Amino acid sequence: MTMESKIGFDNEKYLKMQSEHIRERIAQFGDKLYLEFGGKLFDDYHASRVLPGFKPDSKLQMLLQLKDEAEIVIVINAGDIEKNKVRGDLGITYDVDVIRLFNVFTKIGLYVSSVVLTRYEESPAVAAFQSRLESLGIKVYHHYSIKGYPSNINKIISEEGYGKNEYIETSRRLVVITAPGPGSGKMATCLSQLYHEHKRGVDAGYAKFETFPIWNLPLRHPVNIAYEAATADLNDVNMIDPFHLEAYGKTTVNYNRDVEIFPVLNAMFEKILGVSPYKSPTDMGVNMAGNCIIDDEVVCKAARDEVIRRYYVGMCDYRKGQITDDELMKLELLMKQANVTTEDRKVVAAALEREKETGAPAAAMELPDGTIITGKTSNLLGAVSALLLNALKYFGEIPDDVLLMSPHVIEPIQNLKVQHLGNNNPRIHTDETLLALSICANTDENAKKAMEQISKLRGCEVHSTVILSPVDERIFKRLGINLTCEPKYQS
Repeated sequence: MTMESKIGFDNEKYLKMQSEHIRERIAQFGDKLYLEFGGKLFDDYHASRVLPGFKPDSKLQMLLQLKDEAEIVIVINAGDIEKNKVRGDLGITYDVDVIRLFNVFTKIGLYVSSVVLTRYEESPAVAAFQSRLESLGIKVYHHYSIKGYPSNINKIISEEGYGKNEYIETSRRLVVITAPGPGSGKMATCLSQLYHEHKRGVDAGYAKFETFPIWNLPLRHPVNIAYEAATADLNDVNMIDPFHLEAYGKTTVNYNRDVEIFPVLNAMFEKILGVSPYKSPTDMGVNMAGNCIIDDEVVCKAARDEVIRRYYVGMCDYRKGQITDDELMKLELLMKQANVTTEDRKVVAAALEREKETGAPAAAMELPDGTIITGKTSNLLGAVSALLLNALKYFGEIPDDVLLMSPHVIEPIQNLKVQHLGNNNPRIHTDETLLALSICANTDENAKKAMEQISKLRGCEVHSTVILSPVDERIFKRLGINLTCEPKYQS
């Protein structure tokens, strides 16, 4: 059986083109370039899902080629600390992610000079986070909300606007501004620094490295629709860049926040440099991703699959009371634009059919070769735990009737859960299943063989007929499995 997934994106070409373009942009400005890094810098799982072949750490690898001339500033919106905003792909809060990013960058030899708390307002949670950063030796700066942003240009570009923000001390020519997620205030931080640098007589420039939307793909290309689905909570809308169309007569794709902020940016460049180097938001970008797609059909299929997954995540979030009617309606609209329905996700029908047969929660997995595996609820195992074991058996070519785990191992775990930890449900979760399997692998050849297959689960598609526990969701994320759930709880 072949387990290879189709590739639609040339990662090597991308790394080479992208770093060359950033070097060209640094050379375009005199003393310093502030480069806004949109999207995820370290582990862009969204990009790797919609552009098969894109490696999640591509941007990091590219930055490593520039590491001697670059420093990193991480920004986080103080409001996101206050409301414990979670990074959906990793299941961790933004503040925890800032520290994780700091550690990752530092460990591989990139220099992180500071963290900026944007839209700063005092609160116990924000103060505690700042103390934690400072105890790690990280310098912290405050930037503030500006009334009338982004339309009141005269106020923004004044001592009452950006002038109120603390000036970030930097020492290298390339300053990369990144964040745990969108809406953190990266662009405003860059613009504020241009204002302060100008006051200090420093000739600084700004450019943007944003993977999505991809400017040289059509507006309604599935990859661009998938980006809108990923940012439904921000109400981002992809649009034709009107400034680019007017200046060059060419149609390119950008999104509403960049188009709205462009007049501010233009006015700022004119104040700083006398003339703006850019005629459009598209001009500001240094994104070569669109030039590195080698199989559009593969990429379109992957992006449509992502739209469906985002729709299921939205329905479950709605069921949990975490998103509004408007966000859910937007996701429904994007499903129509991408010309997909839930029936296009093969694992959905397979999971629902298994639930109908057994009268209990069930789950299904699609493997890279197209095979569908199912899992049912039993006295010992939850449906997704059974599904994982069935998939590992398939990959290891272990017969169906072979027991991978002895009841002697499972029963003490169940006893601990019910008798001592206060759980009503004795069935073991996915994390407990994998631990039990690893214990059995010491003495059982089949269990050992199954454990050796775990890396093959990455990239598989799974659907559960009920919303899973946070524990199970986290395990699926860590295994790299693309999970969706029906928007209902197990009764």
